[in-house]
Amino acid sequence: MASTVSRDEARARLQALGLKDDAVASLIAHFEDAERRGKVGHGFSRVEWLESLAVDAHARPSRVVAEEAFERWDGGGALGYLVLEEIVRETLSNPPARARLVVAERCFPSGVLGYWVRRLAEDGLVAVLTATSPRRLPHPEGGDPLTGTNPLAIAIPSSDRQPFVADVSMGAVTHGDVLAGRARPEELVPFGGEQAHKAFALAAGLELVVGALAGEEHGAVLVVADPDHDPVPAFRALADGLRLPGDEPAQR
Repeated sequence: MASTVSRDEARARLQALGLKDDAVASLIAHFEDAERRGKVGHGFSRVEWLESLAVDAHARPSRVVAEEAFERWDGGGALGYLVLEEIVRETLSNPPARARLVVAERCFPSGVLGYWVRRLAEDGLVAVLTATSPRRLPHPEGGDPLTGTNPLAIAIPSSDRQPFVADVSMGAVTHGDVLAGRARPEELVPFGGEQAHKAFALAAGLELVVGALAGEEHGAVLVVADPDHDPVPAFRALADGLRLPGDEPAQR
């Protein structure tokens, strides 16, 4: 089920927030990709949620440390989508010779993490990205939420032009599903049922990794590297026609 918010309506409402045309175009591209891949909770339905936030339309991220193997960015009050957009563009224009760790402070909301790593993989880079969010997942034994859903996205480039892209949130449902009315708030728990302690452990570990590198506010951590090998075609052949993570959705 697609969002009830149209592309044109989304554009007008984002412009009404005071966002410049390039920022609006970046957000629209992100939402359209989410809609096309069936991630409706991250599509145009997010516009109403963005309207509820204190958006600084004039804020811009800045790169405060720029080394070959390490970068640190400060979101500066800009939407996390736009922070990651700038990081991805800069990484593509100046890829690492071998590998680079990129830490983004004050980076929220970050959207579909698979969207960002896919773009890097399409340009030949291995990419791993995680980001934190407000505390939404309780401990498997119950109680108040302790961690964000803290997704992890991994993208591997391929010579067959079909990158492998895994993007997993640690929740049984996403916060976007709750916002879109596709899930109830009480369903937002670590995934796995009786094995939910595994998802909670990942969520907590990622929470603390990002916190250790990016600070107390929500942030993101990206690792990009130039690959030495091309494992995806052989893995795809082994799958023998099965749909793999990140493959284009089947046409209906």
